[in-house]
Amino acid sequence: MNNKIRSLSGYFHEYQKSIHQPEKFWSRIAESFYWQKPWDKVLSWNFKDPEIHWFKNAKLNITENIFERHLFTHGDKTAIIWEPNDINEKAIHISYKELFERTCQFSNALEAQGIEKGDRVIIYMPMIPEAAIAMLACARVGAVHSVVFAGFSSSALADRINDCKAKMVLTSDGNYRGAKNIPVKAVVDEALEKTTSVEKVIVYKRTDAKVQMKSGRDLWWHEIIEGQNIKHNAASMDSEDLLFILYTSGSTGKPKGVVHTTGGYMVYSQYSFLNVFQYEQNDIYWCTADIGWITGHSYIIYGPLLSGATTLMFEGVPTYPHPGRFWEIIDKYKVNQFYTAPTAIRALQAHGLEPLEPHSLESLKVIGSVGEPINEEAWHWYHDHIGKGNCPLVDTWWQTETGGIMISALAGITPNKPAHASLPLPGIQPIIVDSEGNELIGNNVEGNLCVKYPWPSMIRTTYGDHKRCKDTYFSTYPGMYFTGDGAKRDHDGYLRILGRVDDVMNVSGHRMGTAEVENAINEHPKVIESAVVGYPHDIKGQGIYAYVICDMEGRSEESLIEEIKDTVRKIIGPIAKPDQVQIVSGLPKTRSGKIMRRILRKVASKDVSNLGDTSTLLNPEVIDEIIKGANIK
Repeated sequence: MNNKIRSLSGYFHEYQKSIHQPEKFWSRIAESFYWQKPWDKVLSWNFKDPEIHWFKNAKLNITENIFERHLFTHGDKTAIIWEPNDINEKAIHISYKELFERTCQFSNALEAQGIEKGDRVIIYMPMIPEAAIAMLACARVGAVHSVVFAGFSSSALADRINDCKAKMVLTSDGNYRGAKNIPVKAVVDEALEKTTSVEKVIVYKRTDAKVQMKSGRDLWWHEIIEGQNIKHNAASMDSEDLLFILYTSGSTGKPKGVVHTTGGYMVYSQYSFLNVFQYEQNDIYWCTADIGWITGHSYIIYGPLLSGATTLMFEGVPTYPHPGRFWEIIDKYKVNQFYTAPTAIRALQAHGLEPLEPHSLESLKVIGSVGEPINEEAWHWYHDHIGKGNCPLVDTWWQTETGGIMISALAGITPNKPAHASLPLPGIQPIIVDSEGNELIGNNVEGNLCVKYPWPSMIRTTYGDHKRCKDTYFSTYPGMYFTGDGAKRDHDGYLRILGRVDDVMNVSGHRMGTAEVENAINEHPKVIESAVVGYPHDIKGQGIYAYVICDMEGRSEESLIEEIKDTVRKIIGPIAKPDQVQIVSGLPKTRSGKIMRRILRKVASKDVSNLGDTSTLLNPEVIDEIIKGANIK
């Protein structure tokens, strides 16, 4: 806990050190970890290629820093509390010693099934302890895990398997999610019809659903771990060896595999967890994310477990079997730090205060927000009714690509300001630039958010396509990492995130490329062309609005709209299903053929008072038709 900041003056002191002597700063933080071999050089980098190496030539295994480093002091301490979907099913408490033994056992099982260092393993599982064990066992043997959210369709899963040429898939017979029982093994089977690299599928028995088991390929989890040793020697990994790939949507259709490596990610995820949430050794910490997203990686699994924390995993949804489920769990386990998404807050806010009445929530010390900028109304409701007005609210900004929280208040240290991410963490050097890349100095400025210096947990490449990494993050403003977000620095120097400036939507905290949704819509045989934009949504933050040109012959508009939504659900998953589909005869295009999306965004937002310059449009008459079709008065 030596690396913990404990006061505002301490934060400013640490921040200045981290900016003026970054290598010395991160070297000091990293020294508290166990390394099999220390580094030769703290950092070598350039943002042109880009090439980033932290703790060069150091050797380690991240799981030794979770287990061997801690077992003498807190082997009996609870590592994971698991709360099941069904309130009548028994919760599980797993100690660090038991988690270690189960990780070693599954590591031996993976190796027995042919998994070696560097192999890619897809994890497509429910929020159960075995999902965490799967991640840790992959890391222990040196395999690269790629967790895919178990709500994605078979096509989306197949794309990810093919992109990383995965050798194995870890899944379950089914998933419980609220009142639903989801047949995920069938989704995996369907995905594997479009892939060739997978040799084995390991199936955890969760729901006792009847599943097809393909001889020679499919094996039961409980059978492969039987008789396996509960001791395992961790693989020796280079600091820059791959730890995991996580797929995220971009402004082009194909999901990109964000690569995170071992040493830097370990150091930063633990440091940021400890400081943002001000975790103390006996606290109970709960992040409500799914491990299919980066938030689950960094702040359910790695950050908390590297800190020796007790982390809570919840299988269910916030409103099942009633809208007070979150608050019930907080009281049941005396949760101290609670980290969730604005989408969940807005959805629960819509149920009013009645679900809160039976619950005291008095154990809470810190509440947090993640996934998208939180609007002021939701901020105040969360702060006043969940935090009871006396819990610091950490509004965290970061991305899959950053690996860890970049801009946030430190709980109880940085003064809170509604809907402001606030100040950068030590080691993070954000700048705001104009459209030409000129830095905007001082306060009361607004522009594009970039980072001008590397940090340990940053993206290293996009898997199998380094050019895409360079083009996406390092080419817009040479010499800087471009976040794709707009930001404003206010009169106090606090940063407020304004959302995406590219063709990426933030739907319920999930980033989704407009092109990815358009590609799915265009698969429908009656669709000629489509354009997708985000628009303000009361619960989701952003909703998905699709403008579609169709061949209407033999179809009603109503049935075609439902078919289009269903097509997207099947190809990507329910999270990408458009909220609004408007059938149009044409799209507003410039003479060069480019769709003028700003007009479509205005119509979707029902704000057509000022559409700006439309003189470059090839077909300006189509705008009136689109406005009329959107029922804007």
